[in-house]
Amino acid sequence: MGYSDFTMPQNATKPIDPSEMIRPLDPIQLTRELVAIHSTTYHEGEMGDFLADFLGQRGWAVEKTAVPQPLESGHLEARWNVYAGPLDGAPELVFSTHMDTVPPYIPFSEDADFMYGRGVSDAKGIIAAQVAAAESLRAEGFAVGLLFVSGEERDSAGAMVANQNPKGSRFLINGEPTDNRLALASKGALRVVFTANGKMAHSAYPELGESAVHKLTEVMARLLALKLPVLEDIGPSTLNIGLIHGGRAPNVIADHAEAQVLIRLVSDSAETRAAIEECAAGLAEVDFTLEIPFVRLRTIEGYPTMIAKFTTDIPKLSNWGEPLLLGPGSIHVAHTPHERLAKRELLEAVGLYIEVAKRLLG
Repeated sequence: MGYSDFTMPQNATKPIDPSEMIRPLDPIQLTRELVAIHSTTYHEGEMGDFLADFLGQRGWAVEKTAVPQPLESGHLEARWNVYAGPLDGAPELVFSTHMDTVPPYIPFSEDADFMYGRGVSDAKGIIAAQVAAAESLRAEGFAVGLLFVSGEERDSAGAMVANQNPKGSRFLINGEPTDNRLALASKGALRVVFTANGKMAHSAYPELGESAVHKLTEVMARLLALKLPVLEDIGPSTLNIGLIHGGRAPNVIADHAEAQVLIRLVSDSAETRAAIEECAAGLAEVDFTLEIPFVRLRTIEGYPTMIAKFTTDIPKLSNWGEPLLLGPGSIHVAHTPHERLAKRELLEAVGLYIEVAKRLLG
């Protein structure tokens, strides 16, 4: 019997009491079931339904909150945040991570030591570890909760919705692949769209046209030459030109071109924004479409640490308590065809989440 086959007693009229649970939770089995569900960004609905049902059957008070689909997604299907908390009262600590993954979907597989598949480390194995830890803490009388959100991989849409309805927790342990080390800081993100316009003409007579592609490539060259801010204990800001397209044909002077750039921030964005606008002046329009700030994070003495060069939902969950960042898996294999998670590391994460929560809650 899989977790999805577990059902409430026929005479139950509310979530079962934790003391009535029949099966202990196996985080490896739960990871298998979660990775089997396709939940790339904008398609988190089935994943949210599964988790809401699963957690409700295990005695949690569960809430599903709708997360709007943006126009750019082109989808109308429902997607959710899922919160699970104590049957009575507020949680003192909440574990949180995201349900969505990057595309493409990769089916689950495993061997004796590792699990493979899309989301196994970012962040479905983390969901399983957090649920297992929360159930252990709940059994010992700690007031804890779980928050699983949509949209982290794109724009933190779910986190922004969740932040409007916090539950009063003092601490938030956010899960991302940190190799089971506490993060000292997490870099921010600044997403920028550049749009250049020109005038079409026959390519044999470039003097009759105005190339938008030439303008845009000049802007990109200026960007790559920028000296971005550096923090001594964190490292440098980094810049990636992720998408670039434009033009009509090789023998046509291009009348339009666009590029999308992502900068990982290590400081306030004002200086970087000004430098970007200067690079584009007279050549392209600039639209800052997303900003998530750089954050320093709480650590606990005695635990190994790291710097998260990636961005998380933490800045958008400011109302959920003092944040920490911790999770199993390596960010170096997340978002790749070779995403994997060691079973041993997943089980270690459960114990680590329990230890850290107890240290925070005394």
